[in-house]
Amino acid sequence: MVSSLQAIVPYETNKDSIAAADGPSSGAIKRKRGRPRGSKNSKMAIQKPKPYDSNSKVVTSCPSFDSGISEAERETGNKEVADSVMMRFDAVRRRLCQLKCFKGPLLPTALANCKNLGVRTNAKKRIGSIPGVNVGDIFYYWGEMCLVGLHMLMVAGIDYLTIKDGATEGSLATSVVTSGRYDDETEDTQTLIYTGHGGKTSDQELQGGNSALKKSKLKGNEVRVIRGEEDPNNKGRKIYIYDGLYIVSDSWAVKGKSGFKEFKFKLLRKPDQPAGYANWKSSKSWSKCTDNSRKGLILQDLSYGAETLPVPLVNEFDENDKEMPQDFSYVNSSTCPSMTIVQNYQSTACIDCHQVQLCEDPTCICVQRNGGDLPYHNRILVCRKPMVYECGDMCPCPPDCHNRVTQTGLKIRVEVFKTEKCGWGLRSLEPIRAGTFICQLVGMAKRIHDVDEDDEYVFDSSRVYNQFQWNYEPELVGEDCWDQVPEAYKLRWRMVVSSKAYGNVSRFMNHSCSPNVMWQPVEFEDSRQPCVRIAFFAMKHIPPLTELRYDYGMSCRTEEVGEDGKTIFKGKKICHCGSVKCQGSFG
Repeated sequence: MVSSLQAIVPYETNKDSIAAADGPSSGAIKRKRGRPRGSKNSKMAIQKPKPYDSNSKVVTSCPSFDSGISEAERETGNKEVADSVMMRFDAVRRRLCQLKCFKGPLLPTALANCKNLGVRTNAKKRIGSIPGVNVGDIFYYWGEMCLVGLHMLMVAGIDYLTIKDGATEGSLATSVVTSGRYDDETEDTQTLIYTGHGGKTSDQELQGGNSALKKSKLKGNEVRVIRGEEDPNNKGRKIYIYDGLYIVSDSWAVKGKSGFKEFKFKLLRKPDQPAGYANWKSSKSWSKCTDNSRKGLILQDLSYGAETLPVPLVNEFDENDKEMPQDFSYVNSSTCPSMTIVQNYQSTACIDCHQVQLCEDPTCICVQRNGGDLPYHNRILVCRKPMVYECGDMCPCPPDCHNRVTQTGLKIRVEVFKTEKCGWGLRSLEPIRAGTFICQLVGMAKRIHDVDEDDEYVFDSSRVYNQFQWNYEPELVGEDCWDQVPEAYKLRWRMVVSSKAYGNVSRFMNHSCSPNVMWQPVEFEDSRQPCVRIAFFAMKHIPPLTELRYDYGMSCRTEEVGEDGKTIFKGKKICHCGSVKCQGSFG
């Protein structure tokens, strides 16, 4: 019997894989967003971004940079544009975090660069919903809300329309943010008692945002509510949850705790909206649940203690259905062998690092293999790469080394739940930041010819995957446009893994044509041999109770040719992902 992933050895080439002429199976899409106008052979010289000064990363202009966002989209966007803006801002932030030479204000720099180079949308202030922003979406930084038009003011918690913005009946409130700075009443999921601004050293006055909320009560217009909650993975920092549209139903003045007059505003949530803050509260409650009182709970821990965190099994569609996944054994990724045998292999362990070091020195061999920079910052993946190289068992650095992210097992609270159309699925019980490691792929490595026809749990690296760009654009951090980090994966051989008989939580991640999870090959040494594993990372910020899905790819070549001249591929199975971009098939 072949052990898990042990068969990933160079016994076969990519002769079974898709031809290279059909395009890479995974890589950065060659989209116009962020691509320079022209090419290396163009007569026009590519102009480097212009910063304020040599020590700054703030880019004031870059004539050769094309944001790919039209003037119309910059004023009024859509889901695709809003998601792109969010991903690109966070990519810039991650890169600035990675640059040790950068000493300036990080978040203001990332925000200024995106604004200056046109990476923003919904710049026109408006009342009501924001195109491309869904109820329940989460934001880790105030600047993200500004770039997608959810809340435009960077400091004040009350945003409002003025005559300058086109308001014809005086100032009207457009959005409010609870941040914990004022004595708001936020526990109820359908009601918010919001405190006006000011009042710390003197009485609040009925002007600015306070006046706008008062007028919104009289007008009855919709106000967007964004609730700030403490980040469960970073105490002292906030995560902002868009909770939908509210109506200002009442207002009054009271004497605040500071002894000065404060204005209070009661906002009522409009009915028939998707859950936002309610999902946040439910996920917090369920993650702490230690009894069987939860609706639909079948099993407290599907891993039976194999993971450091329990993995609940839930069926909320039919509480009486207690059926569990059949013919399946849970295996922890850290106890699952995945060795690759390479003849005459020379160890690349960072032998010069000491146990007290965390491999942050540029001279560290493992850092050099990653291009001179650690691939992670605060355990967040900075860039997608052909291969990420982590420290292995021969490296003397400690277990909490900053370059040992995917070898530490499950660190995010997730649960397996019954979906409406796709069988079992996987979702998170906590918010997940873009670039966060979720889990490893665990299963049985096989030759493609040995895979059963009815095996629905197969990962195949040779499939054609939807291309996308996740990494930062160099121009947005003041770097040369040709310094783009490559994203196309480079595996020595085809990887085919089946999780049908056994695996971990990755077995339950369903397919989506618009995924929120991506896979990344990671290599490290195990018993003096290179070990390659597939790791799953969050593509974007993922709210609690959101299903985790990745792109399964397609393997069936058709006779059709797309507009780009490449062969069109289709999958073997019908897709039920429900995405606006659903391609109808996968696998």
